[in-house]
Amino acid sequence: MNIYEVGGFMSEDILKEGDKAPGFRLVDAYEKERMLEDYLGKWVVLYFYPKDNTPGCTLEALEFSDLKKDFESNDAVVLGVSKDSCESHQKFIDSRGLTISLLSDPNAEIQGIYGVWKPKKFMGREFLGTQRTTFLIDKKGIIRKIWDKVKPLGHAKKVLEEITSLKD
Repeated sequence: MNIYEVGGFMSEDILKEGDKAPGFRLVDAYEKERMLEDYLGKWVVLYFYPKDNTPGCTLEALEFSDLKKDFESNDAVVLGVSKDSCESHQKFIDSRGLTISLLSDPNAEIQGIYGVWKPKKFMGREFLGTQRTTFLIDKKGIIRKIWDKVKPLGHAKKVLEEITSLKD
């Protein structure tokens, strides 16, 4: 079992499909507080990504934005989470015409709870960072599907197809 320390928070629990999704309280790009419990009765696509305005993260956000109406027609909301600030999220949304909500987790506390804040390697150095991961949470707050090490291209469509196949 892996243990990750995030801003004093230690998580040794590994979330699995069928687990109750951990609650959270984060602010969106416009500094409005968002909590998981606000979305009970809806499907929640909670996706974690490394950084605003980077190629893979932009592709993923654009694909989720392009399918926003399809998610909404399936009673689903899409929430992207990264360590970026609210100001960074605002710029990302404005510059790319995004229509989804982006939440700021500056200390990676929620990323630690969800187990996506992990050791990574880049150009020979090791550091802690966000592993691109998506959690599909049902209307009762249960994790129904987890995609880890996500490849952005086509991912939003796969998530939408999963919701459609699981829908009551």
